[in-house]
Amino acid sequence: MKLFDGAISNLEYVLQYASLKNKTIAHNIANVDTPNYKAKDVSFKKLLSEENQKQISAYKTDDRHFDFVIKQTAPGVYSYENFQYRHNGNGVDIDKEMSELAKNTIYYNALIDRINGKFNTLNTVIKGGK
Repeated sequence: MKLFDGAISNLEYVLQYASLKNKTIAHNIANVDTPNYKAKDVSFKKLLSEENQKQISAYKTDDRHFDFVIKQTAPGVYSYENFQYRHNGNGVDIDKEMSELAKNTIYYNALIDRINGKFNTLNTVIKGGK
């Protein structure tokens, strides 16, 4: 019997992504004055497009079977190597980073609220609707 639906585990993965993005933004802000530091970002779209371009292969028992392979990958942190925002080689735009931090914090809090709603629903069911 499956106690939880896939929504809770999906929300867990999205929370991990939002947490990694938050850490990356905080790292950029902390290095705003570091010479030659290049800003980093976590991009789900970029990771998805890279995964879609990979060759897929599998063990086939029939020529009519499709090729596939399942690989676990972690969200990618990407660096903007060719971007220089300041004269000392630093690539951090503090205004952009602060707005991204605010946007990601709102996103993270919305995810937390959604998970709390799921658990509150389960709690209501366990208590028999009381």
